Amino acid sequence: MKDYFVHESAFIDDDCTIGAGTKIWHFSHLMRGCMVGEHCNIGQNVVIAEGVRIGNGCKVQNNVSIYQGVTCEDDVFLGPSMVFTNVLNPRAAVSRKDEYRPTLLRRGVTVGANATIVCGHTLGEYCMIGAGAVVTKDVPAFALMTGVPARQIGWVSRHGERLTFDASGHAICAATGEHYALQGDICKLANL
Repeated sequence: MKDYFVHESAFIDDDCTIGAGTKIWHFSHLMRGCMVGEHCNIGQNVVIAEGVRIGNGCKVQNNVSIYQGVTCEDDVFLGPSMVFTNVLNPRAAVSRKDEYRPTLLRRGVTVGANATIVCGHTLGEYCMIGAGAVVTKDVPAFALMTGVPARQIGWVSRHGERLTFDASGHAICAATGEHYALQGDICKLANL
C-alpha cells in the first residue's frame, strides 16, 4: 500500500521514489528516476524530469517544470509558474543534452511566482527570490532578490521576515526572535 497520494490524472513513471505523506495533484508527471521526499506537495500540471532530486517538505505550486540538473534540498518553495532552465544557449536544431548545467536550491529557499532561475547557479539557504525576478548568478544565504536581472535588496530570516541590521551587524527576526549576524556580505543565524 502506498503511503503517499497521487491524483488519478497524474502520471508516475517507473523507478520514481516518492516519500511518505507526499501529495501529487492533477495532470502532473514525474519522470523515471526522479526522487521526491516526504511530506511534499506537488501542485497541478507539474513536471519533474528524470534524475531530479526534491527534498522533504517541499512545495511545488502549479505549472512548474523542474528540469534535469535541478536539485532542491528540504523545505524549498517553488511559486506558481516559476521557471528553471538547464541550457544557457538553447536551439531547437542543436542537441545540447550534454551541456546541462546543475542548479542547486539549498534548504528553505523560496522562489516567487513567475520567477526564472537561469541554470548553473546555487541559491543559498533561506534566500527569497521575488515574483518575476530573473536569477542570473549565485545567491547568498538569506538574501532577498528582486528584479530583472535579480539584484539583492536586503536580507530575510528563516521565517521570511525582512531583517534590519544595526550598526554592529546584528538583527532580530520580528516573528521568531532569532538573532542574525551580518559579516561583510555573509548573513548567518547567530543562535546556533
